[in-house]
Amino acid sequence: MKLALLGTGMIVTEVLPVLTTIEGIELEAIMSTPRSIDKAEALAKQYGLTQATSDYEAILSNPDVDTIYVGTPNHTHYDYAKQALLAGKHVICEKPFTLHLEEFEELAKLAQEKELLLIEAITNQYLANFTVIKNSLAEIGDIKIVNINYSQYSSRYDAFKRGEIAPAFNPEMGGGALRDLNIYNIHLLVGLFGKPNRVEYLPNVERGVDTSGILVLDYGNFKAVAIGAKDCSAEIRSTIQGDKGAITIFGATNTLPEIGLTLNGQEETVSNLNSPNHRMYDEFVAFEKMIATMDFESVAKQLKHSRQVMEVLDQASKFL
Repeated sequence: MKLALLGTGMIVTEVLPVLTTIEGIELEAIMSTPRSIDKAEALAKQYGLTQATSDYEAILSNPDVDTIYVGTPNHTHYDYAKQALLAGKHVICEKPFTLHLEEFEELAKLAQEKELLLIEAITNQYLANFTVIKNSLAEIGDIKIVNINYSQYSSRYDAFKRGEIAPAFNPEMGGGALRDLNIYNIHLLVGLFGKPNRVEYLPNVERGVDTSGILVLDYGNFKAVAIGAKDCSAEIRSTIQGDKGAITIFGATNTLPEIGLTLNGQEETVSNLNSPNHRMYDEFVAFEKMIATMDFESVAKQLKHSRQVMEVLDQASKFL
């Protein structure tokens, strides 16, 4: 994989040192806004990238780049991904894939027509502890109630209350708790249980954006709630309750750090099979393999998952 990264924000600066440790990934280029070009050049120098630019066409025309990683604000994902596919590049796009379901469908169709790989970067689907949870579901019997929580007081919330609106709190840029934090909960639930029958979103709205909210998902035989909050925080713990026991997730749903299993009448056992690497390591190892082997089957499976997530997100967005 010969990779170009779009963006110089938190997610890109966090993933760059991870990418340098993964065999098969060659870092080629980075793109920033014109005002952040100094940062892009500094990152290029630090991590050995040969190209730093604010000109996307220069990235797309670079023959040494075969894959684009879209790590820019949410509202730009669709346009950057579409241009990359049209230029013949594979695309790894940060969550949420797009702001609207029809945009996702267009990208998926375009990737298929161009015989290119299109993948959503979403950490929890590639962690070993996700598999631990999935394999433990049968042990707790019939699922009854699921409560998933990712609450994290945003470092930008105080500024937001003063009227300084960062992209993460700008509804026109796809900001808000639903797309920023609750998206991890949606991915987790859809990954475990598939698409729900019905969803309803109950947001707390300030200055036109959901700073926190509760998503209710009706699966017929059981009900789930997904809580995402950027305006408050608490000890993060999620539970999956069945008639024979319960699974507890200790910590954030983007890292799934520890998993507890309690069967009726027995003491809880806690396990952690995640690798000691950074939370983004496993997904990029998987992406490198998919692209190196042109594994359309695995990508199609992940796109099916992303489509179901986008369908949930699309329904939830109607309540905003």
